[in-house]
Amino acid sequence: MIKRVISSESVFDGHPDKVCDRISDEILDAVLSEDKLARVAIEAAIKNNTVYLFGEITTTAKVDYDLIVYRTLLNLGYLKEFKVIKNISEQSPDIALGVDERGTKLQGAGDQGMMYGYATDETDEKLPAPLALAHRIAKRYKFLRENEYLGLFAPDGKCQVSYLYENDKPIEIQTIVVSAQTKCSIDQTLLDKIIKDDLLKPLIGNLEGINILVNPTGEFLIGGPDADAGLTGRKIIVDTYGGSSHHGGGAFSGKDTSKVDRSAAYYARYAAKAFVDAGLADRCEVGVAYSIGVAEPVSLYIDTFGTGKLSDDDLLYLLKVYFDFTPSNIRKELELDKVKFASLSAFGHVGRDDLNVKWEDTKSKATELREAYGKAKRTAQVL
Repeated sequence: MIKRVISSESVFDGHPDKVCDRISDEILDAVLSEDKLARVAIEAAIKNNTVYLFGEITTTAKVDYDLIVYRTLLNLGYLKEFKVIKNISEQSPDIALGVDERGTKLQGAGDQGMMYGYATDETDEKLPAPLALAHRIAKRYKFLRENEYLGLFAPDGKCQVSYLYENDKPIEIQTIVVSAQTKCSIDQTLLDKIIKDDLLKPLIGNLEGINILVNPTGEFLIGGPDADAGLTGRKIIVDTYGGSSHHGGGAFSGKDTSKVDRSAAYYARYAAKAFVDAGLADRCEVGVAYSIGVAEPVSLYIDTFGTGKLSDDDLLYLLKVYFDFTPSNIRKELELDKVKFASLSAFGHVGRDDLNVKWEDTKSKATELREAYGKAKRTAQVL
């Protein structure tokens, strides 16, 4: 029997890095609402009372960047005044030449690089158990902060969950860490009780035997951009699979869907989840790589970690038959023009059963894969 402890974290939506992700995606949504063909790669940084916007935007849309920043910060619970410094240019024409679809040329990938999708049958969300619980804790903290503890909880914070695994299956929760910014000093015993009774018990039930650490430094009064600088794209593991899968290094927020860092990662998740939902594997990782300006991937692989109903070579054949990884198809099949990306900027871009995103809706693909598996099995029996 192989035992190990696996930990994953989630961060609250008022964490400085997540603030920047939100600002970037709010700008992206505003641009795309007026110009679906816009090219956007916008990043944000925040420290103290200053927000920096930098990147490339090519669009006909007229957007008030400052207003978006102020509105976003206010909605996240930051009420003080901020100044905005901007350094934004247009997309390089050399990149546009390779990416744009024209004549008989398909839309090319917006960048080179590797993207990964992952799914596991450990949870209903098809996410690793520690990450799924961490995201639930972060979402409930937001609810409590905005509805029941307005005078106590502030926007910043994070949580971490450690699970004991036996033979690659989650067995029990060992440790939960919750670091929650408060607006005022509070007795540690009272804070522990609030976190346990109102935050954790409704999600977990019995907490007996779980090591629970609440604000381990003792107090967490100074937070947000006054305590730490924030930057778009610095929580890519939180955004994906909590460390249980590979990651190509590319961030999501602030990028339009021509950037395969974002769109192909969503599609790889779509494919991996379809194989798990089809019952063809307990765990599945799909990896894809692109050359900038080229529509077809330069590599594609699947790994089911020994849990596949067929060999990975056979599953790779199904992957190539049933999934089209060209950027133009990804945009169409996942209906990316309809997505409001700001809603994804916190609590993960995958496993979002609370949002109507197509890369999580794998019923049709899973049915196709099951039927293909059944046909292959019947053929093998005949032979």
